[in-house]
Amino acid sequence: MAALRGRERGIAGGAPRQAPAPPLRPAEFLRWAWRQLTSMRTALMLLFLLAIAAVPGSVIPQSPVDPLAVARYRLLHPALSGWYDRLGLFHVYSSVWFGAIYVMLMVSLLGCIVPRVRVYWRGLRARPPRAPRNLVRLPAHQTLELSATPREVADAAAAELRGQRFRVDEYADEDGRLVVAGEKGFLREAGNLVFHISLLVVLIGVGVAGLYGYKGAVIVVDGQGFSNTLTQYDEFTPGGRFNPADLPPFSFTVDAFHVSFQPDGPQMGAPRDFDADLTYSTSPGATPRHYHLQVNHPLEIDGTSVFLVGHGYAPRITVRDGDGHVSFSGPVPFLPQDGSFTSYGVVKVPDAQPTQLAFEGYFLPTLQLDPRQGPISVFPDELNPALTLLAYHGDVGLDDGIATSVYQLDRAGLTRFRRPDGQPFRMQLAPGQTVTLPHGAGSIRFDGVDRFVKLQISHAPAKVVPLFGVLAAILGLIGSLFVRPRRAWVRAREDQPGRTVVEVAGLDRAAGGDLAADIDALSSRIRARSGEEEEAP
Repeated sequence: MAALRGRERGIAGGAPRQAPAPPLRPAEFLRWAWRQLTSMRTALMLLFLLAIAAVPGSVIPQSPVDPLAVARYRLLHPALSGWYDRLGLFHVYSSVWFGAIYVMLMVSLLGCIVPRVRVYWRGLRARPPRAPRNLVRLPAHQTLELSATPREVADAAAAELRGQRFRVDEYADEDGRLVVAGEKGFLREAGNLVFHISLLVVLIGVGVAGLYGYKGAVIVVDGQGFSNTLTQYDEFTPGGRFNPADLPPFSFTVDAFHVSFQPDGPQMGAPRDFDADLTYSTSPGATPRHYHLQVNHPLEIDGTSVFLVGHGYAPRITVRDGDGHVSFSGPVPFLPQDGSFTSYGVVKVPDAQPTQLAFEGYFLPTLQLDPRQGPISVFPDELNPALTLLAYHGDVGLDDGIATSVYQLDRAGLTRFRRPDGQPFRMQLAPGQTVTLPHGAGSIRFDGVDRFVKLQISHAPAKVVPLFGVLAAILGLIGSLFVRPRRAWVRAREDQPGRTVVEVAGLDRAAGGDLAADIDALSSRIRARSGEEEEAP
């Protein structure tokens, strides 16, 4: 106990504890934060974080890309959708948190690149480092005895190193010995800089395309046309600095659409080919031109690309109201829901009298009655087409001035037609068949089937910039991985008349390569250039 108390007294009576460091002043804190942000470790972490942040945009449907899929997701998962809205997961790439990571990564890369470029420029202009005092301590070293003079050895070493693309410097050290210093491999650091600068170029190119570009989607029924105006788009996502006046005034017509499916075998029903024949004009009054539009072969018009991204069916429907008038007639695109092209669609008839009408249901390209599931489609091609619909009457929701989707039906103001036994009034129509609605509300006829194509129309200014940035990044990465920086020194002194002692040593600044074998080869070449014969083993 006494010893313990003595130790306690010793500790208590020992050297005083150091006072805690004073808090950083605002300028010091900002300097520390800047150094942390512009470190290479932070840049790599932000790049990894950006990749992770992009994952939800690939998994969760995005409002700018497919608002219909987002609407279906909200109906299926109402509770989860509320959290997704709070976190901005339905529009990841335009969310605040994704933009913050993007901007921080650009700032971090700039902070990393600028000082390193300055250091690299100074290194390029600097002379090769002077030889260490004891070359024998380096990883690879050889000592030669030659009959040539130190001057001749130095000239031979300088010529050999220059032949191997070393940057060479000659000098005499403090002991009067001639030294030839060589250094090469500067392209490794250049590759690192090119890689990081290329990443910055890619980010800038993507940012410019996102600010000044646009992307939209449109469904065009076979035989119909499209004009490049905002009102013609089904979906449209403009950039932050996009001006609608910049839309090029082109137009086109879908003359014909062709599609084929695998008729049998394990991949029965798989799409084999689909393409479309277009007639387009670059401006009003311009000479029409023809183009065969295929997947991955877009039509390019004034920097705008027209991609063929999908297709489906558009049943032709005629609706007569209770007064016998044709209230609606034409093709209605039904959106595919599965690989058999079971397609969902909505028909809204606000002009019907005495009450507005609406229909929703499915188009089945190849109808088959399943004992458990009822009517289903067993093949994506149009072999036995049929429409299965539910009918509604009431307010279709188009009179209040609020924009609604033509592919969704708001049932809030609608009442479903029912049969006398109280069951929903369901219809199954074959082409050419007409069904009369209850209570004298009218009739609906299935006239036939057209096809539609879904086109993506996008304009991305400076879109080649990210491409060149990626190619340059690959070249820079190759240089940083395969170029090995190396230093070599040759020191010669006259030991006695007619006898010169030569020290040859090297140092690798990156892992890889056989330094010892290269120094042996360098020694042999210096011996040969000095006029010496190779020693017998």
